[in-house]
Formats: sequence, structure tokens, C-alpha cells
Amino acid sequence: MLKAIPSIDICTLSDFKEDDILVNRLSSYLEEHKNLHFPHRHSFFHLVLFTSGKGTHSIDFNSFVIQKNQIYFMIPGQVHTWEFEGEMEGYVVNFSTAFFRSFLLRPDYLDAFSFFSGNTQESVLNLSDDTAQTIVSIFEELLLQTAGQKAFRWDMIRVLLLRIFILLDQHTHSDHAVQTPDYNYALLKNFQKLIEKNFTTLKLPMEYASLLYITPNHLNALCKDHAGMSAGEMIRNRIILEAKRFLINPETSISEIAYALNFNDNSYFTKFFKKYVGVTPEEFRKRIN
Repeated sequence: MLKAIPSIDICTLSDFKEDDILVNRLSSYLEEHKNLHFPHRHSFFHLVLFTSGKGTHSIDFNSFVIQKNQIYFMIPGQVHTWEFEGEMEGYVVNFSTAFFRSFLLRPDYLDAFSFFSGNTQESVLNLSDDTAQTIVSIFEELLLQTAGQKAFRWDMIRVLLLRIFILLDQHTHSDHAVQTPDYNYALLKNFQKLIEKNFTTLKLPMEYASLLYITPNHLNALCKDHAGMSAGEMIRNRIILEAKRFLINPETSISEIAYALNFNDNSYFTKFFKKYVGVTPEEFRKRIN
């Protein structure tokens, strides 16, 4: 049986599980959960602001050097690990996928923020001192709200989190006005959602184009225009990412991974992986572990 990467749930991180939200100072969080440096998945949204400390952290095998005033975001399912040097300080927030569902009319509202896209290159932000100071003041208010018993405090926490998201989006895209996503952008988002659901069974751009009621050429053009890569490359990247996630676990055999990803045999999977990653699955596993 295929063994998955350890998955961490909010309820395993704290006795505090009210309305599926956890807010804490980073130092306290790390003191309570000293073993969270190992590679693991989260079943929830996760964000951390570093205010002091050094080291590295990795999201889906992309490594980042920690800096003061750096904030990162993760969506459910991504693989995470970190290596800290010395004392760390900052803020951490975990919240479930259901936390905003009853509060916002649009269930996909968070998808509008680029740092919640699942693209690691967009999910790590280095803030200016002025922006960081504003965000820190909101985190302090979040801590006060979670510790208190005021009426509507959970809605206030939601409002404060949304304020952080909107301020950071404005900080990231300050050079242009926010516009309503056009038709092709909406198509691209739908394509990405279809990949997420079907990447083990549908591996050809023409199959996704059919589901979107557009031609393969149109799909390929919009991917190149909006994502900077072909439709086929986007599909392959998702397959490779899942393969890497499986390879973290040394108890999972290459044949099990090939089967889970719907490859005909080990040999084809190994050739595919080496062609696009540059090393065999076995070599990648040795490097990671």
C-alpha cells in the first residue's frame, strides 16, 4: 500500500481548535512543536511572518533563505520543511478550508490572491519595513482577539486576516490597478483546477481543452501568455511535483509511485522523471533524504 507523506492537521498541533483557526507567536509555536522540521503536508492554510532569526525553509522542494520581514503562504497539500538557526520570532497562523466558507459569498475568494495560488515563487514575500510594521500590528490584534472572549471575535479575526491578505496583495501589485480577471485568465484558473483533479489520469492538453470547450491551440496560447509555459509543461510539472512528494517517503517503492501516477511501468516512469528533472527517482530520493 502506498504510504503518503505525513499530513499535519490543526487539531494535532494544539488543544485549541475553535472555529478551525490557530494564531500564535512563532517562538511559542516552535517550542510546542519541536519536531516539525521534517517534510510534511498541511491539511490547512498556513502562513508565517518572520521578524527575526535565520535559516531556510522549503515549500514543494523550492528552498528559501529566511529574512527579517519575510512572510510565506501555503495552501493545503503542499510539502513543507524548515531548518532554523538560533532563536526565531514572528507569527504563525493556521486556518482550515472551511474557516472563511460561511463568511464569504464567494467560496473561491482566496484564489484571487497570488500568494495562495500554490506557486511557490509567488507565495514568499519580502516586505518593506513600513509594510511589515503595519502587518505586525494586525498580527498583534489577532493574538488579542484569539485570547479574548468578545462578541463577534471570530468574525473580527476573519476581517483582520482578510486585511492582511488585501494589504499584501496591494503591496505586491502596487504598480498597477487590480482589474477584473478576463476570460482567458478565468480559463487558465479552470485549467489549473482540472489539472489538480485529473493529473494522474489525463495527461494530454487536448483532453483538458475538450473539458474547457476550447481548442488545444487556444489552451496552449493562453498558458504561454499567462503562465509563461505550454499546457503540456503545466501538466508535466504537476505530475513531477507529486512524484517528488511521494519520493520523500523511503518506504514507498518506485513501482508503487509509478502505479499511483498511472504510468505503465517503472521504466517509463523513471525515463519520464529523469528527462524533466535531470536525475532518476532513486537519485532524487538520495539527495532529499
